[in-house]
Amino acid sequence: MKQQYLEAGQIVSAHGLRGEVKVYPWADSPAFLTGLPRVYLGGQAYAVEHGRVQKSCALLKLQGVDTVEEAQRLRGKTVLVNREDVPLAPGTYFIADLIGLRVLAGDEEIGVVREVLTMPGNDVYVVQGQAEHMIPAVQEFILETNPEAGYIRVKLIEGM
Repeated sequence: MKQQYLEAGQIVSAHGLRGEVKVYPWADSPAFLTGLPRVYLGGQAYAVEHGRVQKSCALLKLQGVDTVEEAQRLRGKTVLVNREDVPLAPGTYFIADLIGLRVLAGDEEIGVVREVLTMPGNDVYVVQGQAEHMIPAVQEFILETNPEAGYIRVKLIEGM
């Protein structure tokens, strides 16, 4: 079952005097967070009034958070997003939807996705079965991804 709310980052500090929060993203880029209509903190929805990128973080102005003191109280909170607020391009998936999928090489099940490593060049799927496999998430090795049916079909090469 797909999770409705997904972890997307953590508030690391307040920024400025008007209640902005600095969020370290757990997404592909900090820009991802700046375009959302709302985020969720501790079960409460906050409308995103505006956002911008600063280095590797997102600066968000949340509705109802108007002072540095209010922003500082949010420090350490995990930022959740509603999957319905995030349009995904065809062929892209949330990491949370890949964890636990069966991995097939041909017709043989070689294990399940236990972790997705986000590397500079491409993601790497860590597959645990009788042996551990690290499979680059590139078209050459990932032949089919079907979260609805519960599997990923891969091509293995020697040494994988």
